[in-house]
Amino acid sequence: MEGSSVYKRQYAKVDAMTHQPAIEKRKPRADAIRNRERVLEAAKAVFSEGGPEASLEAVARRAGVGIGTLYRHFPTREALYEAVYRREVEQLVELAKHLKAETAPVEALRHWLRAGVEFMATKKGMAAALAMAAHGSPELMAYSLDRLTRAVGQLLQRAEAAGEIRADIDPEDLLRTLVGMCYVYDGTGWQAKVLRLVDVFIDGLRQRPVKRHDR
Repeated sequence: MEGSSVYKRQYAKVDAMTHQPAIEKRKPRADAIRNRERVLEAAKAVFSEGGPEASLEAVARRAGVGIGTLYRHFPTREALYEAVYRREVEQLVELAKHLKAETAPVEALRHWLRAGVEFMATKKGMAAALAMAAHGSPELMAYSLDRLTRAVGQLLQRAEAAGEIRADIDPEDLLRTLVGMCYVYDGTGWQAKVLRLVDVFIDGLRQRPVKRHDR
């Protein structure tokens, strides 16, 4: 009995030093990480399409996983919506960094705004549930707005500094315009119409050479 008590005390000290239960020490398995990414990618597609098929069962089917696997990663519907939304925001932030380094200023801005249309399609498809997620996580919208404003702001500043874009517009103007164009259209094929408007909008922002009128 004494030996057993010493054994228990010894391991109690180890547990106290680590402050971590055994289950927390394990890293997520590679297949678990892959399944999570597959669910997020499938959710993005399903939510973008919207309509009655935008269900968690449809997400699981498209991801090729069981509904139990989906709930294991995302215990509630709101948790999945929030994860998809945050992932989309971070992808747009990373895209801005890539475009800033490798693409001509105006084309970088055009490419980012066109990617923003895809982001808005996902957001429209889960608008109601996303509002619920935002209610439970008030910093979600403020966080995403700040990240997106900074991302597009870097591209805008670069285009302005190159003298290729008019200087009387700010990042918030671009985001408001993008949101407005996406929400003014609905129904089948709305994304193609908005992408055309993005091209028109960017062309309208270009600096035009000043014409000289000879007397």
